[in-house]
Amino acid sequence: MYPITLNKVNIVRRAFCFKFQELSPTFPLCLWSCNVYCHTSAKDVLQLQEQKGTSNSQVTKRRKKQRPSCPLVLNHFDKQYSEELGDLWAPARTVLLDPHSWQYGVMLNRFSSAKDITQILQSQGFSSLLLQSDIPTLLSSGPSEVSSSAYEAGNKSLQQLHCIPECSPNNRTSPSLSQDFQCYIHPYPVRFPSQAHRPGHLKQYYLLNAASLLPVLALQVRDGEKVLDLCSAPGGKAIAIMQCATPELLCCNELDPHRRAWLSRTLESFLPHSLSTKVIVSAQDGRSFGQSESRVYDKVLVDAPCSNDRSWLYSSSSQKGEQQLKERARLPALQAQLLKSALLAVRPGGVVVYSTCTLSSAENYAVVETVLKDCPQAEPEDLWDEIAIPLSKYFTFRPAHPDHGQTLQKPSLQSHNGTVSCYHHRLGILVVPQPGKTWGPMFLSRIRRKK
Repeated sequence: MYPITLNKVNIVRRAFCFKFQELSPTFPLCLWSCNVYCHTSAKDVLQLQEQKGTSNSQVTKRRKKQRPSCPLVLNHFDKQYSEELGDLWAPARTVLLDPHSWQYGVMLNRFSSAKDITQILQSQGFSSLLLQSDIPTLLSSGPSEVSSSAYEAGNKSLQQLHCIPECSPNNRTSPSLSQDFQCYIHPYPVRFPSQAHRPGHLKQYYLLNAASLLPVLALQVRDGEKVLDLCSAPGGKAIAIMQCATPELLCCNELDPHRRAWLSRTLESFLPHSLSTKVIVSAQDGRSFGQSESRVYDKVLVDAPCSNDRSWLYSSSSQKGEQQLKERARLPALQAQLLKSALLAVRPGGVVVYSTCTLSSAENYAVVETVLKDCPQAEPEDLWDEIAIPLSKYFTFRPAHPDHGQTLQKPSLQSHNGTVSCYHHRLGILVVPQPGKTWGPMFLSRIRRKK
C-alpha cells in the first residue's frame, strides 16, 4: 500500500484488494469460499465441473443472487465513459452489470504436472489462448541483452522467499514461451473450480481474467534478466512472469504487510524450492524504489493500484461509492509517482510496462503522457501491431487518441502504414469488455528508457 494520507489508508487498501480479477472466478467477493476446492485428482476436478453444471455440449450456470450495482458509481461511469469510449460504452456497461457473463482463463503451472488438467479443460471446450501463429515476437525464446549491473544480495530491504518443494520437478532451465506458457480460455463464462492453498503442494493452475496476461506478454521477459514487479500483490502477474521465462532475479515488491503475506502465499503455492534464490519479496514504498535500486533491472512491471471498475461498480453503499469516487481523482498522482520510480529502477535500454484494470483515461493515457513529459529519457513503444492485431479475435482493443479516448470513431484492427504508431497511439492500448469478449478492463503501455 502506498499511503496518500493517513485518513485515506483504508480506501486505498480497498482499491488494492479489489484487484481480484487475477484471483478467483467467483463474484461477489463474499462468495469466494463457495468455489474453493482442494488440490484434487483429475477425476475429482471433472466431478466438480459436472456438479457445477458444465458439460461438453451445454453450459448451465447456477446463478447466485447478485449484489446490486451502486447507482452513484454507475451514474459517474455513464457520464465519463460515454464520452471517453463512445459506442463501446453501452455494451461494456452491459457486461460490467452482468458478472455471470464474465469469462475466466486457466493458466497452467509449468512447475507442476498438469496433463490431467489439460485433458479436462479440452474436454470441457477450453482452448489455448496463445498459439505460435498469434504473437511470433513474444514466442521467441532467444535471450536478450542482460544488464551487467551487479545486484546487491545483501540489501536489507529484500526478503528472500522460501518456496515449498515442488510436486513434480521440471528441470528445464531455458523455457520457451510457446512450450511452457499455457493459458486456456472458454468462449462462454464457464467457471473452472479453484484450488486451495496447501502447504507442501504446488497448485496446478491459476484462475484469472485473461486480459491481465497482456502486460506480462508486453514485458517480453527473457531468461537471465532482472525483473521488478513493483506493485506485486496478490501475485498473479508474478506467477505469469515465471511461466514465461526463468529470470536471474524476480523482485516482487509490496509495502502493505497484509497484502505482502497474501503475495508470499501465492508465490509459495506455485513456485518450487529450486527458485528460492531467484524470487524475492521486497517491502519498499514503490515510489522510492527507483532511488534505492537505480538502473538495476532489465524489465519493470507497474501494475498500479487503480479504481477497479468491476469492483467499484458494486460498492456496498452510496457513502462508500462517494468516498471511492473522491479517491479516484487522487490516484493518478500516485500512479505517476510509481511509474517515474520504475523508470529510475530500469537500466538504460530496458523497458517498463504500466498497467491498470480501469477504463478511466485519467489513470491510463493521461498518466503515461504526464510521465513522458517529465522524463525525457523515456520513449513509448507501439503495442498495436504487436498485441492488439494478433489477439483481436479474443479481446476488444482501443488505442489512445490525442484527446485520451474522447474521439468516438471506432478504430480498425488493421495496420495503418505507420498511422497507428503515431505518438498518441503509442501511449497505450485498452481492453474494453464486450459481449462474447468480456475480458478486461485492462490498460497497458510499454515505455523504453533510452540508452
